[in-house]
Amino acid sequence: MQDQFIKKLKTKSLSNTSFVEEFAGVLDIGYDAAYRRINLKTNLSLKESVILARHYKISLNKLFEVGNRNTILVGLSPRIIDEVGLEDYFVRSKKNITPLTKLKSASIIYSSKDIPIFYTLKDSYLTRYKIYVWLKDVNINMTKNKISFDEFNKTIPDSLLQSAFALGETYNYISIKELWNDSTITGTLQQILYYFNSGLLSKELALKICDDLKDVVFHVEKQTIQQSILESKNKASYDLYKNDLHTMNNTIMVTTPQQKIFFQPYMVLTYFKVEHKPTCDRMYEFLRKQMANSKLLVNAGERDRTLFFSQMLHKVNKVKERINISLDLSFL
Repeated sequence: MQDQFIKKLKTKSLSNTSFVEEFAGVLDIGYDAAYRRINLKTNLSLKESVILARHYKISLNKLFEVGNRNTILVGLSPRIIDEVGLEDYFVRSKKNITPLTKLKSASIIYSSKDIPIFYTLKDSYLTRYKIYVWLKDVNINMTKNKISFDEFNKTIPDSLLQSAFALGETYNYISIKELWNDSTITGTLQQILYYFNSGLLSKELALKICDDLKDVVFHVEKQTIQQSILESKNKASYDLYKNDLHTMNNTIMVTTPQQKIFFQPYMVLTYFKVEHKPTCDRMYEFLRKQMANSKLLVNAGERDRTLFFSQMLHKVNKVKERINISLDLSFL
């Protein structure tokens, strides 16, 4: 396999003198180290293979899919373990998404198991709480120290918040199709109850987070009726589909006239990035079938649309009732 890869690189080489020197320069290694890899005496690492493939503009999937069409290569986003890593995630994501805002034909399809991330990147208690939950999931020290959200809320770095807000605003300029179902909001409500019942979230802030969640529902409902992203200056379109057939999984599909890419959840805020064209085409068709089997809520009729959003608001209000009752009965 490495021999096949090296042969392909040589056909793409721009050097008029020494392929070995060019190879060494790309990998930033010595001449001897490069020579050993070219002559198969030393194995290339995956990282080295990716660097070479990018430099010579070679698709590793296309090169190696012959003989095993059930195997593809994917990219994995960097692991997040602390506030610095989370801020870097926000900054990198904004950098990656910004070019899409300049393409009128670019769009996103979001299969929403949970509330899409861009609704939780506003200047709100919900955003601060989501940051807290994400870090609790990935940061061992936060878990061991049992820091409460009330304490954490007072110490969130401003740069982390500003990076989150900037990323959230970027999504205002991209056309989006979302698939929701009756449980899309449930995960966030469960998180609120879990940390409240654990004593790590006060009644006051729990209720404020619930109110922010209701604002998200109102926001999405208004976008659904208008079929456009609120606060968008480039008239980005918006469609919301209610799917009762499949369970959503937070898959994000990005489409442009040139290509399709999708991101598959791996762990908290960590995704597999898939660029393999046949696989992307299959995922795109699957999502299109999901939309075909769903209700486009702007066309579903006022009754069905109102019922859908009313049910979500009802769930939030039930959680607020449980929070209030828990406090009222705390003396027992």
